[in-house]
Formats: sequence, structure tokens, C-alpha cells
Amino acid sequence: MISLNIVFDNYAYKEGFPTLWGFSCFVQTPEASFLFDTGSNGRVLLRNMQRMGIDLTQADSVILSHPHWDHIGGIDSVLEAHPDVTLFVPSSLSKFMIRDLETQSLGVTVIDEHAQEILPNIYTTGIMGEIGEQAIIVDTPQGLIVLTGCAHPGIVRIAQRAIDLLHKPIHLLIGGFHLMHEPAEHIVAVIDTLDALGVQQVCPTHCSGDLAIAMFKTHFGERCLTGGTGQHIVFK
Repeated sequence: MISLNIVFDNYAYKEGFPTLWGFSCFVQTPEASFLFDTGSNGRVLLRNMQRMGIDLTQADSVILSHPHWDHIGGIDSVLEAHPDVTLFVPSSLSKFMIRDLETQSLGVTVIDEHAQEILPNIYTTGIMGEIGEQAIIVDTPQGLIVLTGCAHPGIVRIAQRAIDLLHKPIHLLIGGFHLMHEPAEHIVAVIDTLDALGVQQVCPTHCSGDLAIAMFKTHFGERCLTGGTGQHIVFK
């Protein structure tokens, strides 16, 4: 069984969760458990996880997508609560922050431009774009699950890279799609391209934008899952 739990978001899937800007998702697979990004506020992140019944100490690793505050802001609280993790961070992160993280965890692996397997059946796209952002790919029997922090390099580029890497269709594309400032014409082109690539399900949230989320729902219908803190997605 594979489960994805959105534990920090600026949207709320369930009532009662705070909606601070940022994103974090706790992922459990048969081989590993990891926290993908840490949102912007560690105290809120940890409270959300507790409310969802998620034990942070079950995480083997923490993976950071890119250096922006809304994805790394909670890392201090995470490591204070659970220092016995390995970290996978992009080389775009400050070298001084990387040095400090090494002293607060079991170790840090710095990800460069090369795609690679970092945990059993879990891959990084390698950093992409000017900001230096990595996305994460979970290889499952149903297809690929692709997690994006903000998709600054472009959600289509990330999806294509995942498909090219593992030669499988994408079962679920989830996270920030970074379309909040894009006009409808561009969003239509993105949706049509992802559909043509064979993406089966999407879950746009965080920086995807209200317009894009509504357009994805219209196009994909039931294949568009609702994001937000408190969302719990399970694949058997």
C-alpha cells in the first residue's frame, strides 16, 4: 500500500486545518517513508501531522524540493522532533544551510542535475530550471506518482522527464503546478499536453492557482483529486 498525506498547504481539504502558504506531503510506501518539503511553519506542520495521526518518527528521510521559504521553513522543527533522518536536498540550497543540516541529521545527500534512485523505487528528477528544483517519482505497479513542490521548471517538463526516465505512464501528478499567474490560454495548453502524455490523475494545489485548479477539475473530472491539508490518498 502507498499513502500520500498532504500535511501542509495553503488550501484545506478538511475543516479546521490552518491554511498557511507552503506545501508538505508525507509519503509511505512498502519500502520507505519520507516527508517531502516542510511547509513554511514547522509548528503548524507538526500539529497537522499529529492531528492526521501521522508519526513523524516513522519517516526515514526528508526531501526538500527547492530553496524557497515556503518549502523549507519547517525543517528546523522537523529535525528538532526527529533528527534520525537522512536528508535529500537540492544543490541550489545554500552551502551553509547544507553544512548546518549535516550536523542536525544522520546525513545529507546533495542532489545535482542527474536523475537517480535515492530510495527503493523512489527517484529524483535531478534539479531542473534556474531555481534548481527537484521533483520526486514513486514507481508503483499502477504507474508513476510524481510529486512537485512548486514546479518552477514547468509541470509539463517535469512530467516528461519522469516518463522519459522510467518509461511508464504517470498515474498521479500531485503538488504545486505553479500556474497561479498564468492566463487561461496557457493553462489549457498545459492541460492538453498532460492529457496527451497519458497522465491519469492530477491533484493540483499550493501554487497551482484557483483558475488552474478549476480548469483541471473541468477537464479531468473525477480524475482530478482535491488537494489541501488533510487530504489522504491511498493506492493498494
